[in-house]
Amino acid sequence: MDPAGLTPAERRVWEAFPLGEGVDFREEPAASAADSGGSPADDPAAGASWGPERTVRAEVLRALLIDGPAQDGEIAGLKLTGARITGQLDLVYGTVEQAVQLRFCHFEQPLKLYGAQLRALVLSDSVLPGLKGGNLRVDGVLRLSCCRVTGPIRLQGAKISGAVFVNGARLGSPAAPDADAGDAAAEPVLQLNHAAIGTDLWAVGLVAHGQVRLNGATVGGQVNLDEADLHVPAGETALHAETLSVGTDLRAVRLRARGRVNLSGSRIPHQLNLAYARLSNPGGPALRASSCVIGELWLREAAPIVGTVNLRRSQLDLLHVPPGVWPDRVRIDGLGYRTLAPHLPAEQRLPLLEREEGGYLPHAYEQLAAAYRTAGDDAAARTVQLAKLRRHRRTLPRYARFWGRLQDVAVGYGYRPMRAAGWLLLLLCTGATAFTLHHPPALKPAEAPGFNPVFYTLDLLLPLVDFGQETAFAPRGWYQWLSYLLIAVGWILATTIAAGVTRSLNRQ
Repeated sequence: MDPAGLTPAERRVWEAFPLGEGVDFREEPAASAADSGGSPADDPAAGASWGPERTVRAEVLRALLIDGPAQDGEIAGLKLTGARITGQLDLVYGTVEQAVQLRFCHFEQPLKLYGAQLRALVLSDSVLPGLKGGNLRVDGVLRLSCCRVTGPIRLQGAKISGAVFVNGARLGSPAAPDADAGDAAAEPVLQLNHAAIGTDLWAVGLVAHGQVRLNGATVGGQVNLDEADLHVPAGETALHAETLSVGTDLRAVRLRARGRVNLSGSRIPHQLNLAYARLSNPGGPALRASSCVIGELWLREAAPIVGTVNLRRSQLDLLHVPPGVWPDRVRIDGLGYRTLAPHLPAEQRLPLLEREEGGYLPHAYEQLAAAYRTAGDDAAARTVQLAKLRRHRRTLPRYARFWGRLQDVAVGYGYRPMRAAGWLLLLLCTGATAFTLHHPPALKPAEAPGFNPVFYTLDLLLPLVDFGQETAFAPRGWYQWLSYLLIAVGWILATTIAAGVTRSLNRQ
């Protein structure tokens, strides 16, 4: 490019480039880069009205980056603040050796960076209509902090050696009340699917009016969505992160997601932290994290989830979810976890298993009982096992429920053994009292031992015990029917106790 054709503003940028010096067009250039730009006139949202004194053509920036002037002993760099950039900055498949810093700038057209290779790209606090950067390569960091981007940011397949910062950014535009939902959700506002990020994805305070797509992405460090606010039309996916792989955590403390959060197949070795989050997708899945491998899932102090939760076939080490957070419908078939927090009585955890959309799932009860045994709470584990058998009984035909009810009433399916002792004591007292008032006659008076109503009743109740009383005396009338009743009940109690003990030993 012929420098003679540059405007005064462009000449400032051209002369500063080979020296690596910054050019600040703002009215208050001393303002901190963390500010909104100083005076209202410096707000990039008003950049369309900026005059030629702070306007730079995109073709000038491209010429500098591709084949700009150099000066011996200096490190060239494009450092531009508070400029209006007209035209389209097109670096498709280009290789840029210098760092690019375009902060507090107003772009008229989306950046075209498809397949480009850059040292570093900083667009913090800028306003732009979009960024086309599929397969982009960045050796350092990519900063979009506090940017306002109305169109999609396409970074699918990008490889960023450092971190990606979109903290405080505002992506997309709120849909008008009468806008068509399909059009509003046509394209994700942030596309990092199948991207590879060397360290962290930092998105604290991100506001996205549209889908954030991370499916298939690999992040070497953590994904931080603390305080993020994600909006999509009803029934759409707000965060699409299937098969996401992170090195440490996925933090989303105080996340507000109005739409589906989909993490199916993700690998999060340490913590998926959704503490204080608000997840809402009425009539559909609010959180889908099926077939995931997660170290710890935290929903501490989160608002009650609106929608369904799908954790099918996921494997967790710690599940920290208070009972009040779970929605009315869940899908937890095949969910495995080692520890539950906070530690609560089994009666507070069992209602969750009743909300399973698939109906009765034996594995869900076994998993809950195993978690209580891991915590050393055997009493709670027995309560869960008893609830499982009662729930199973409801699935049986009506004629098959009688035996189960009998075992439940008698000994609580073997998990309430003291009930059997209570029944035996009651029957023993009843029989001993009855036979004390009326001694049954002896079969062979000359050979019969002395009658003892207590041991006679025990002989009737306990099938495998013989005190010699039952064979020596024969009651008549209704006392004979009482003896038959004691014998039948004794066999029932003995059978149910044996079945319960066997079941308990098998569980161990």
